[in-house]
Amino acid sequence: MPRQGGYTLTVGDVLALPSVSGARLLAGRGGLDRIVQSVNVMEVPDILAWVKRHELLLTTGFPLRHGRAGELLDDAALCDLIDGLAARGVTALAVKAGRYLREPPDTMLGAAEKRDFPLLLLPAAVSFDDVISQVFTQLVDRQSSALDIADRLHRALTAIVLEGGDLPQIAEEFATLFDVDVLICTPDGRVQTVAGDAEALHQLPLFDPTGRFLTERVTTGLQPAPEGRPGQVALARIVAGGTDHGRVVAYGRHAELSPVTVQALERAATVAALAITKQLAVAAVESKYRGDFLRDALLGTAGGPERVAEHCGQLGWDVDRPLVVIVARLDDTDPDGTRPAKAAWNSRDRLTAGWQQVVRARDKTAPVVGFSHEVVTLMPATEDTAIAVVDEIIRAVRGDRGGGRRSFSTGVSRPIRSVADLPAAYDQARRAVTVGRRMHGPGGVAHFDSLGVHRLISLVTDNDELRSFAAEALGPLAADTGEAADMRRTLQTLLDHSCSVAEAARALHFHYNTLRYRIGKLEGLVGPFTTDPELRLNVALALRVVRMRGLGNAPPA
Repeated sequence: MPRQGGYTLTVGDVLALPSVSGARLLAGRGGLDRIVQSVNVMEVPDILAWVKRHELLLTTGFPLRHGRAGELLDDAALCDLIDGLAARGVTALAVKAGRYLREPPDTMLGAAEKRDFPLLLLPAAVSFDDVISQVFTQLVDRQSSALDIADRLHRALTAIVLEGGDLPQIAEEFATLFDVDVLICTPDGRVQTVAGDAEALHQLPLFDPTGRFLTERVTTGLQPAPEGRPGQVALARIVAGGTDHGRVVAYGRHAELSPVTVQALERAATVAALAITKQLAVAAVESKYRGDFLRDALLGTAGGPERVAEHCGQLGWDVDRPLVVIVARLDDTDPDGTRPAKAAWNSRDRLTAGWQQVVRARDKTAPVVGFSHEVVTLMPATEDTAIAVVDEIIRAVRGDRGGGRRSFSTGVSRPIRSVADLPAAYDQARRAVTVGRRMHGPGGVAHFDSLGVHRLISLVTDNDELRSFAAEALGPLAADTGEAADMRRTLQTLLDHSCSVAEAARALHFHYNTLRYRIGKLEGLVGPFTTDPELRLNVALALRVVRMRGLGNAPPA
């Protein structure tokens, strides 16, 4: 591609035009690289209300000597004019030498020099019509060249996709043609591919510790690199059919990027949307087939263990090893997880893509499939490694919860060693995610082995019966009040320490007599739990019921 500097028209380029031959730069040499996007003639002294950014002004000099009422303008008024033009983004002022003004005064030149505002003196023979015509001809030629560059890039990238290429090839082509570093990521910043100098890209303060690109910190279009880093950053959204598929980012380390780069980046984003749409269409068919088989295997209807293991091997999955089944559900689903509470299909697909990206980076043969309301993963792990493996994966999928990432809850089965145990493990993981959300709230992680008695409580489907049981066993302590919650905490601590007053007092940081007083108050409310084992069991179960979100009357103590 041509160098980017040739796409725009600057003051220096205007001085090279034949129509301004013999023009002199009187002041503002530091502004020769200012961009010219239009040209106008100044006929009145009060021009400030009508000027535009990046405009080249031409004048005979008459408005610089005579005010609106015909009075002569002094040097201070001319300095104010220069300051006003510069403040409004005017590119330069070209004054025609002649009968009205032979040369601008020194004070006017000083104001232009201070502002790096180019002040030009045109020969008396210069025709404004010729200048305007040549400037606009140059602008049209350069804009046509820019559009041609963007169109050629579009055709080249489209050919890549039609020939079977994907996002890495698109990014590599753009990086090579424009000598920039390129990144393509999902809407929430999960990096899908990088081209150019990946290390230079990751040195930008635009990534969180998990590697997520902070899309919320970069706006669409062209902008300086953050925190004073050299170069510029350009971003374009990847959108198709009203669906946001991600971002494509270009980073120019050594030179400023031109508006043409942004135009080309938008074309690249369009082609990337085509590639992603094609990829999603193919993935949808494959995922349906793979998902249907995995669902049958998890439900125990896919055949014997040998057949399941063999078919999984044909799909590229290795299930003949110690595994845990992991179920993840978005937290804006119904409590039973049967259907989305809102129209959140895109969020579910993003959650599936997040799990697939993270898991495949660790083990390409581990199955990850998104169903209608959950994402199921079969991750290699043993009794000793399950907790650490699952925590690491969930931390990577969640990232810093930025970029629109949605909260999700996770349930984990016991480790299994045989494919024959998949249905039981799947049931454990589903029960764990349901009970874990009620125990810990949104975003919780629950291992089946850690559910304890909550597994039994979750089997009772009549919530009214559970609430009635808690109210009967706890009495006023089942109320949704701060005082009741405080007394439940004391009661739970006593039960946790086998009703040892000394140990419970130390755990609660209470004085021994204070706790003795509270025990008397508690026994007055619920009965002699310290001496009645059966009552103590009922109270302990009732406390667990109250802690289950969505079941008891009170929040967890």
